[in-house]
Amino acid sequence: MAETDNTPKPMDLKRIAAAVREILLAVGEDPDREGLMDTPMRVARMYQELFSGLHEDPSVYLDALFTEQYDEIVVLRKIPFNSMCEHHLMPFEGIAEVAYLPDGKVVGISKLARVVESFSRRPQVQERLTSQIADLLMNVVGAKGVAVVMKATHTCMTCRGVRKPGSVMVTSAIRGKCRSDARTRSEVMALLHD
Repeated sequence: MAETDNTPKPMDLKRIAAAVREILLAVGEDPDREGLMDTPMRVARMYQELFSGLHEDPSVYLDALFTEQYDEIVVLRKIPFNSMCEHHLMPFEGIAEVAYLPDGKVVGISKLARVVESFSRRPQVQERLTSQIADLLMNVVGAKGVAVVMKATHTCMTCRGVRKPGSVMVTSAIRGKCRSDARTRSEVMALLHD
């Protein structure tokens, strides 16, 4: 059985632009009119930016760990993020709250935000996004425990379909001691909420 090549392919901007032009034609628009002439390539460049995480390994942001005998919970709150729902290719955005219990190594705080950003920049569902961040921190940092809470508004629900603006989806991923130890879990959840 032949192995599948999972190496990320660079984005084909011309192909994306051609597809956008076809969408414009399919909805009854004239892609050659003044306001739309450059739209296909603008959308292609936008997708290149919004899906840049497909061609990144978020673990690279955790290469530089610092030895520190700190054994209390570390929390980075209110990390803004935006992503694209893989079901409708519509944006969802909100904030991520990330906590971890170090085991002799700490992470630069900007690196936590970069991990959130990298996983967000790909077609996603919020549940998977939350778990990916938590699992990476557990596996790469070797934390004793991790908790990630994400709160987001999904435009696929607020401006189409059921149309419920103001609704917020909350997901959590809790690992290690943050899950198994009741006192630690209680403390971390208190730190993650206003």
